[in-house]
Amino acid sequence: MNIVYASNDGYARHLAVSLYSLLEHNAEMEELNVYLLSAGMSPEYQDRLKKIGADFGRKVTVIELGDLKERFDYQIDTRGFDISAMTRLFSAGVLPLEVKKALYLDCDTVVLGGLKELWETDLSGSLVGMVMEPTVYTEIKSVIDLRQEEAYYNSGVLLMDLEGWRREDVQKQFMEFYSRKNGLLFACDQDTLNGVLKGRIKTLPPKYNFFTNYRYFRYETLVGATRAYREVSKEEFEEARRRPAVIHYMGDERPWVAGNRNYYRKYYDYYLERTPWRGTPKEKGKELYMLLYFAMNQVTRICPPVRKWISKRFGMKIIDSRKKK
Repeated sequence: MNIVYASNDGYARHLAVSLYSLLEHNAEMEELNVYLLSAGMSPEYQDRLKKIGADFGRKVTVIELGDLKERFDYQIDTRGFDISAMTRLFSAGVLPLEVKKALYLDCDTVVLGGLKELWETDLSGSLVGMVMEPTVYTEIKSVIDLRQEEAYYNSGVLLMDLEGWRREDVQKQFMEFYSRKNGLLFACDQDTLNGVLKGRIKTLPPKYNFFTNYRYFRYETLVGATRAYREVSKEEFEEARRRPAVIHYMGDERPWVAGNRNYYRKYYDYYLERTPWRGTPKEKGKELYMLLYFAMNQVTRICPPVRKWISKRFGMKIIDSRKKK
């Protein structure tokens, strides 16, 4: 099993949490290779991550990509998202040729189960396996030529057919697509993946990339948001909520932020204390915002349209405020 992470110094701590949880829950895998696509990560942090791998008898191979902006021949604007997110788009070109298939995991994930079944998933001719994100705004989908009823996928977990990516030169397609969009998309890498690989994405069960805020959504609400979500059964969704194999701390209720009430925060905290970053204090300054976010989650259970209105009214402003910082 080939695992790929991408990070710089800013996300190294979270990567350590994810890596430790991955290795602990997949010890039975005879072969497990970890590749770190570094966007300028310091040698000290690289060594810390390698030490975690070594403690489990696994090797962490670092591939340095340097300044990602230099890989684009046009200006890009990641809308406040860390540019290291773009690293996954270069996977096929920078990973060794013998790596024909790989499972990419975002740094802000925690693995709570074995991934052997996921790894052995038959992509059936698709170029990537991804989990649907049905709550994305219509306006965002329209920019990448998707209709509201069509499936849109989250890029936090990618089962990549790298052999197919190389054969079809999808990296070139990624660059050309992003250029046509003027290097400006709401979710830079994610929108690019959805736009280029439309029709060639296999839907994975939500338990392999369970967004923590979806705990507060009803299945019917998600189907109502995007009809394509009917491909995911209610049973699969409920299983993901009860027993997620991979938790994705997507959204603003991050477990490393002081005052967060994320239901799944205990898993992040547990694994953090097993890494070289143990004892790192939570980031302060957003306690009131975390309280309001928690209140919004509770409202979602009772009246989903209220959350939709709040998200559309303030979501983009929050993203743009990050950019200004």
